[in-house]
Amino acid sequence: MTQESIILIVIGAVVAMLLLGGAGIGVTMIIRPRLLLRKRLRQIGVLEGGQQVVNEKMDSRRQKRIQDKIKQLGQKSEKKGFMDGVYNDLLQAGVDISVHAYLVICACVGVLSAFFYLMSGKPPLGALPVLLIGAFGLPKFVLSYMSNKRKKKFTSHFADAIDTIVRGIRSGLPVNECFNIIAREFEEPLGEEFRLIVEGQRLGMTLDEILRRGISRLPTSEYKFFAIVTQIQKQTGGNLADTLASLSGVLRERKRMRDKIQAYSSEAKASAMIIGSLPFAVAGLLSIVNPDYLMLLFTETKGNYILAADAIWMGCGIGVMRGMINFEI
Repeated sequence: MTQESIILIVIGAVVAMLLLGGAGIGVTMIIRPRLLLRKRLRQIGVLEGGQQVVNEKMDSRRQKRIQDKIKQLGQKSEKKGFMDGVYNDLLQAGVDISVHAYLVICACVGVLSAFFYLMSGKPPLGALPVLLIGAFGLPKFVLSYMSNKRKKKFTSHFADAIDTIVRGIRSGLPVNECFNIIAREFEEPLGEEFRLIVEGQRLGMTLDEILRRGISRLPTSEYKFFAIVTQIQKQTGGNLADTLASLSGVLRERKRMRDKIQAYSSEAKASAMIIGSLPFAVAGLLSIVNPDYLMLLFTETKGNYILAADAIWMGCGIGVMRGMINFEI
């Protein structure tokens, strides 16, 4: 190989390296910025399809976080046994007695119910059902009624309490001071619940523990929403006032929907009340027209069995109608 050939090969290699280097620099300085710009435009939503993917990822993360919180609250509020269930029922009803005292009251009510049943001259066979109903059914019904009444009273003013927190935060007040205002200005159980939150924070309890205890006392959907929002807000940060304002709007919309359903189902409830009262109305008319014919149901043993069977079927019918006309949101 001559010297001229070697020089030509070296020159060709240098030119090729220069061309490849220039091409690489061109790609880096021209094409890559354009690709980055296009990707950024997709993320901010200028180009179609990019923002949707980002929003879907963010929504999926947010939904997963919310589902985890709901699962945690559900696991922590699960009843572990009979005594724990009775304790939770007493808490939700707002009754300040011990579980043992409640069980003693249930036993006394059951024994007294069976005693008065036997004293009235009824068949002894019905004493056991009366004892069980008096010992377990009647106290449970009373606690359930008190608990539902307490939950409704709490829910009716909960959105107003959240609006108070939002206005206080936007005016510069600390969150604890907003809780203090609600504890002072609102009636029980709402004011009492926020007072317990403030006292728990003063004692050094964590917010998760305070809200978990609050949900065990008032296991309403609205209170669970508030607990989830505050806990997630504490972890992720952001504007608490805007988040609570959105929550308040959701709660008011739920209340509006509940009132609308109640208005739509009022006709069905009136029909159910009329149908349920017909047997008693007929019995009252028969007692006036022919009392001896009706008294056989109360004086004869077979009549007592017929009344017991009628009461069972009436209870089943009322339960079915109640399930058909009541809707949960």
